[in-house]
Amino acid sequence: MKILGEKIFAKDSEGRLLSRIGTMFLRTSGLVTKKGVHAMQRMMWLDELAKDRGCELSEAEQEAEIGESVDLIFTDDTVLIRPDPDRMDLAFRADEELQKLVSKRRIRYLNTSSRKVRTALTERGENWRMARNPISQQDMIDLIEKSKTAINEESVYYYNHATGTRYTTASGYEAVEKLPPERFRAQVKEVVEALNKRNRMGFPEVDLFPLSTPIEIKQALKSLKVDGLDDAELRKTVDRIDLDWRMSLPAELRDETTSNFEWRNSMCDVITRTPNSTAAEEQELIHGISPEFYRQIEWLPGVRIVDGEVVFDALYEEAARTQNPVLLEMCDSRVKSLIFEMMRLFGEIDYINVGRISRSLARKPVEGNRRGDVYVMQIRLSGCAEATTMMIRMQKWGVSEHLDEGKSLLRSIMEADEYSDYILDRRLMCRQLGMNLPRRLVFGHFTEKYRGRNEYDGVAVRTAYFSRDYVAGIASDKIPAAKYRNPAWVRRFGELMGEAAALDLIVGRRSSTTGELLFDKNYEVVKIGEDGLPREIVITDHAGSFVDYGRELADRVGEYAVFIKDREALAQAEYPLFVSSCLEGFRRGIVRAQQAYRMRRKAFDDLFSDRPYDTNGSGACRWSCALKRLDRCEPEELAEKLKAAVEC
Repeated sequence: MKILGEKIFAKDSEGRLLSRIGTMFLRTSGLVTKKGVHAMQRMMWLDELAKDRGCELSEAEQEAEIGESVDLIFTDDTVLIRPDPDRMDLAFRADEELQKLVSKRRIRYLNTSSRKVRTALTERGENWRMARNPISQQDMIDLIEKSKTAINEESVYYYNHATGTRYTTASGYEAVEKLPPERFRAQVKEVVEALNKRNRMGFPEVDLFPLSTPIEIKQALKSLKVDGLDDAELRKTVDRIDLDWRMSLPAELRDETTSNFEWRNSMCDVITRTPNSTAAEEQELIHGISPEFYRQIEWLPGVRIVDGEVVFDALYEEAARTQNPVLLEMCDSRVKSLIFEMMRLFGEIDYINVGRISRSLARKPVEGNRRGDVYVMQIRLSGCAEATTMMIRMQKWGVSEHLDEGKSLLRSIMEADEYSDYILDRRLMCRQLGMNLPRRLVFGHFTEKYRGRNEYDGVAVRTAYFSRDYVAGIASDKIPAAKYRNPAWVRRFGELMGEAAALDLIVGRRSSTTGELLFDKNYEVVKIGEDGLPREIVITDHAGSFVDYGRELADRVGEYAVFIKDREALAQAEYPLFVSSCLEGFRRGIVRAQQAYRMRRKAFDDLFSDRPYDTNGSGACRWSCALKRLDRCEPEELAEKLKAAVEC
């Protein structure tokens, strides 16, 4: 490849890039990095070819050279490909040529706002090349809080450090409207002037949030003649604009606080955008995914499937060769194993993308609760129009974990297998009692080397995992505040939560380490019907079920008051309706489960008759104890105890 100009990432004595743009030519292989704009670089290349050939290129030859060229942009450590969405083939060819010069992990794609670009990368198994880096929920909140800033007047802006733009919100006006006339005028004038200016980088000094705010509202503010209005007229005019602004807000953004996932995600998005953004959002990569997954998935290098053949990403080879810690972290060996599993199970697959979730998505994670690794897999089977999204969780107690306890290899294998059966048996127990779990759960395992404290370090062991379809909906602990303003919504949600709580109590679902409740901590997903109201609640994971199997239900029911009382501030005027709906749903859930058991007592009692019965807590023992206490409980008494706990 012929290069005109400096090498990529070449810098001067002060550490500044010698060139920030480049043009890759593919018909005649070459790269131009000389200073100028892309059009000038194309002319430089044509002149260089004419010089080499000793004659001018014909018009057709010039068009052919330019037609097979790709724009590049350089940052301090990344090459950005700016693809033509209609010619992704050229972008991919340029990508392959660039990989001869720089590591693939330093090459990213622009124009990810284009569906064609996103689709092309997704189908190559390369979501990781356009996804944002994960960030914890608390870090997002801190980032937003720290971005609060002022210009000369009040702190009513959220600042984007990369573009220099300050964003003001409709709710920010609440503080401004309380100012005395002189300061009110100064603040409004500051906003109006800044809306009409651009900073040295060419971005607005101030902009309105959200970015979807109708242009008419922005124009009304920009054209406001502050000095031409007296105090009363100015306040009246700004009040009217603010009201229009508030009315234009989507329902999910009207609660302008960081506790509102939708608002928090949107604000985090605008204050972290960069001038040359390569990032696609999670909802663009996975259709219908919940907002709680915003920047929580770390997409990883995987495979490209070409004519049914699996081609692993080149970064795996580079990681093995260089032993670079960053690359080794990206090239997760479990991703390769999971992809192998899918290829063996399904055979004909168009593409696979795998990401991992390293943090709990619960608003209030359970203290001390040990979590296995969780992965997200996007897979499209041949002949299917849409991709399927699956959640994959590694078994919490596997062979490796038992080896870490100092046990023998044989004992570790046996106990890991017993635990796998126990997990699946508990799932059947929960379903038998009526718990609404995902319909399909796939159990599998793959081989990996054990790395730990035991003498068996380096031995190949089996790692078990459980896979289920992603359940689209809203986690119960992340319902937007605006939903609680609708009485019909509150009533239906309360009934469903009450019923789910009843079954949660019956199966004794708790943390195995701390004993605290797991209910309403990210596992309960609310699915919405066509009428916009909650249709059902799906319990996405039965983890912790039958941990509490010995104590009477009446001794534990009061603890479930927490999920009701936590919503008093959210439901406000509709709180009494929420309480009564929860209590009724709870009573109905207990009655339904008890009647089902009494009607088919033998079917329930015999379900695990072939399993070992051990009073120290085998699965069969826990099942029997749970059924007996369900049979002797009084539903009305339990509902009254829960009501008393809510009211105290």
